[in-house]
Amino acid sequence: MKKLLVALLKVSISAAILVWLGLEAHRNAVFSDLVWQPKNWGLLASATGVCFLAVLITFVRWYWLVRALDLPFRLRDAIRVGFLGYLFNLAPLGIVGGDLLKAIVLARRHPERRPEAVATVVVDRVIGLYVLFLVAAAAVLLTGLWQSPIEKVRLVCRLTWILAAVGTVAVVLPLFPGVTGGTVSGLLGRIPYAGGVLQRLLDAVRMYRRRFGVLVLSALMTVPVHCLFALGVYLIAAGLYDPVLPLEVHLLVVPLSAATAVLPINVGPLELVLDQLYVAIPLPEGGSMVGGQGLVVALGYRLITVLIAGVGMIYYFGSRREVAEAMHSAEPGEAEAGVAGG
Repeated sequence: MKKLLVALLKVSISAAILVWLGLEAHRNAVFSDLVWQPKNWGLLASATGVCFLAVLITFVRWYWLVRALDLPFRLRDAIRVGFLGYLFNLAPLGIVGGDLLKAIVLARRHPERRPEAVATVVVDRVIGLYVLFLVAAAAVLLTGLWQSPIEKVRLVCRLTWILAAVGTVAVVLPLFPGVTGGTVSGLLGRIPYAGGVLQRLLDAVRMYRRRFGVLVLSALMTVPVHCLFALGVYLIAAGLYDPVLPLEVHLLVVPLSAATAVLPINVGPLELVLDQLYVAIPLPEGGSMVGGQGLVVALGYRLITVLIAGVGMIYYFGSRREVAEAMHSAEPGEAEAGVAGG
């Protein structure tokens, strides 16, 4: 009953956000204008290819993290399981999440090394989230938006730098042996709600402490991932509207919007943040984008993710037994908590 109520709450929040954004778009005639205005289908197709490439790089990154712990694993298997995980991340609420599915599939192949299997997914997600804020912080410097005359924009820039700084401390500090072991580890593990996640993160860091080079390589691989996703969203916007915010500004607004993935709500927060940032940041030629256009662009991005997940559906039909066994192996507590966010 509790799980059902939580699921209904998540759906209600997502629906409320989308309805509000939809009303704003209707008030500004965004949907009706979209029907009649010309579209650049070449840019929209390019956006799909760019996002697909970004997703593939994340699978290769996970593969290197797996191999760094000496777990036998082929690249083609990492791509197959990666697409399955991507598909399950878009699945309805209540189904095993994509990260948990990847960890379970890997652990079933190496049951004696289950902690290592979980660690690969935890570190993969943490690196993705951390570099996301680094890209956004660099974009603030690149665009000069931190000097914007608009207080709301300056506030966003300062918050971005703070999150990047906090993330740097959170990532670097656990690399020191005294932090990930003994009393400190025990205290962190007892923190309500977040203790379990922090404990799994510390366990993962212990395994990778002597493989610092792999962590650096994974972080470097993640930079083009977020840049490609920003390019993909920019191409969607440019394919639908004119004018749009420049590409360098998308290097800020897209990572900040994507950071909402840490929230336990699949749909809504990304659309809300992207739409608000589109309106808040002025266009180079003056004025700003219209409220509701960010929602349409975000929905275009969601459609592309569904198309990419179609590859995962193909793999699913060839791996139904393996997926069914993995879902059966997932404990209720794990399915609710997931592995890590980022």
